[in-house]
Amino acid sequence: MKRNKGLAMMATVGLALALGACGSDSGDSASDGGGSSSESQGKVGVILPDTKSSVRWESADRPALEAAFEEAGVEADIQNAQGDADRMAQIADGMVADGVTVLAIVNLDSDSGAAIQEKAATQGVQTIDYDRLTLGGSANYYVSFDNTKVGELQGQGLADCLGDEDANIIYLNGSPTDNNATLFSEGAHSVLDENSSYTNAGEQAVPDWDNDQAVTIFEQLYTQADGDVQGVYAANDGLGGSAISILEKNGAAGEVPVTGQDATVEGLQNILAGTQCMTVYKSATEEANALADVAIALATGEEAETNGTTEDVDGGREVPSVLLDPVSITADNVQDVIDDGGQTVEDVCAGEFAQLCEENGIS
Repeated sequence: MKRNKGLAMMATVGLALALGACGSDSGDSASDGGGSSSESQGKVGVILPDTKSSVRWESADRPALEAAFEEAGVEADIQNAQGDADRMAQIADGMVADGVTVLAIVNLDSDSGAAIQEKAATQGVQTIDYDRLTLGGSANYYVSFDNTKVGELQGQGLADCLGDEDANIIYLNGSPTDNNATLFSEGAHSVLDENSSYTNAGEQAVPDWDNDQAVTIFEQLYTQADGDVQGVYAANDGLGGSAISILEKNGAAGEVPVTGQDATVEGLQNILAGTQCMTVYKSATEEANALADVAIALATGEEAETNGTTEDVDGGREVPSVLLDPVSITADNVQDVIDDGGQTVEDVCAGEFAQLCEENGIS
């Protein structure tokens, strides 16, 4: 990933500049609000990827996006493709036919994402890649976290938990069709491969971020390593939980540090329980607001502000980007996620975890 250096972080496009409400769409989700009036205003469509790869899309991104568009008074239609690329294409066609002027997608794979963007462009619709870059696509902008840095934080977190002792590490990577997963893995390897004490004991990508497949894949890798595993790089909390289930089955949970990402309730609870080493927090509210800022700017005829570019290696171009900073989370700063609104203390500290929360000062 290439980034422009020395640029200030994105200045928030003032939501107060957004225009008056155009009413509410009757699709899967739409929002409108009473902003100030203006002469012209577009409509925004957002397509989320699924509910299986991460709970964040519906529990965090959707409400944050709805709130941001409602505050700005910009009409928006937010739908979920439920992991089906054909369904995403159909939703996109419907949104374009319904008059969206800006379309943001979290692609399921680059080929289908690029096809959606190409078709949208023929209708004069501007497109935004949200969270995942569409390789070979034509998005006008890209909004995400610095995904190489995410991997670096994961790699450093695992190294901190392992120390400098000899360690065999299994790498459980994200979906091979997700460019972010590639960047996460590259970032982690850039840290872990520098330590000659660490050995790659097995590595495999998990199709579609499927946690059930991850259980099978990790068990196979663990068996092939004869259980001689001292660390696990898991690309997100879901995959981390899959690895932990096999470690528990083999009496090794809590002894073998496991990484994660997304700061999910399960991930934070695993950290408190000592079965997961760390996770990476990417504020869905921050990312959703950054997307809303870009989309609102485009919908109201403005030029969006960015803080860098991202290389599309397949398309041979630099995509104007808003790249946010992720945060490493361990047992020492779980409270930061709660304070930021990423999770609630009621969810994280439910049931058996109440005592662990008390012991770690979480409230």
